[in-house]
Amino acid sequence: MHAVGYCRVSGKNQIEKFGFDRQEEKIKRYCKRNKITLEQIYKEQVSGTKGESDRPEFTSMINGLLSNGTRTIVVESLDRLAREYRIQEQILFYLASKEIDLISADSEENITQEIQKDPVKKALIQMQGIFSELEKSRLVKKLKDAREKKKAATGKCEGAPAYGELENEKEVLKYIVDARLNHEKKYLIGSRKRPPKSFRQIAIDLNTKYLSGYNYKPKRADEWTTFTVFHMFKRAEKLGFYKAKN
Repeated sequence: MHAVGYCRVSGKNQIEKFGFDRQEEKIKRYCKRNKITLEQIYKEQVSGTKGESDRPEFTSMINGLLSNGTRTIVVESLDRLAREYRIQEQILFYLASKEIDLISADSEENITQEIQKDPVKKALIQMQGIFSELEKSRLVKKLKDAREKKKAATGKCEGAPAYGELENEKEVLKYIVDARLNHEKKYLIGSRKRPPKSFRQIAIDLNTKYLSGYNYKPKRADEWTTFTVFHMFKRAEKLGFYKAKN
C-alpha cells in the first residue's frame, strides 16, 4: 500500500513548537507499523478554517494523487486536516468524491470509508462528485471558447510563437526584405539602387551578423540557409512587411 502524508499548522508559532516535526513523526510511525510505503509528506501553513480550494499544498497533493494512482492520505489527526467540523466534512466529501481515502494516524481509522457507511452522507458525497464533474465540464468549455475566440481574432492560439512575433525576429524579417527589395549602395552624395541580394548571400550575411553578436539566429536551426531565408521572405509578405508585385 502507498500513501502520502499531510501536515498542517495555522501559524509560525506552531512551526516553532515543532508542529510539523511531531505530525510527521506520528505519520511515519503509523505507516511503518502498517507496512505502508510513504511516498511524500506535504506541509502547509494555513488556517484550519480554510477549505480545500484555499490550500495550495493540498491542491498540489490532490493533483499528484490523481496523476500517479496513489489514493491514500495519512494525517496525524482529523483536527490537523481542519479545525471546524463543517470544513472537515467538506474536505472529506471532496476526497470521497475523488475516491481518495483519508486515514487518521491517531485513531487508525479510514475516515472517508467510515462516513460513507451513513446513507445520507454517502448521497452527499455522490452529489459533490456530480457537481465537481459539472464544474470541470464548465471550465473545459470556458477554456475551449476562449481558445476559439483567440484563434478567430489572431489565427493562432496554441503552441510556440511563430517567427516574426518577437521584436528581434521582426528586425530580421525587415533586414531580409530590405536586402532583397531595397538593396542600395551608399555614396558620399545620394545613393544608387543595386540588384537584389540572393537568398544565399542574405543567409551568409545573417550568419555573419549572428557571429558578430546580433541576435539573428533562426528559430529551430544552428545557422541560416538559402531555404530558411526564402521561407522567411515569404513569411514577411504574409505579415505585411512588403507587398509582392503581381
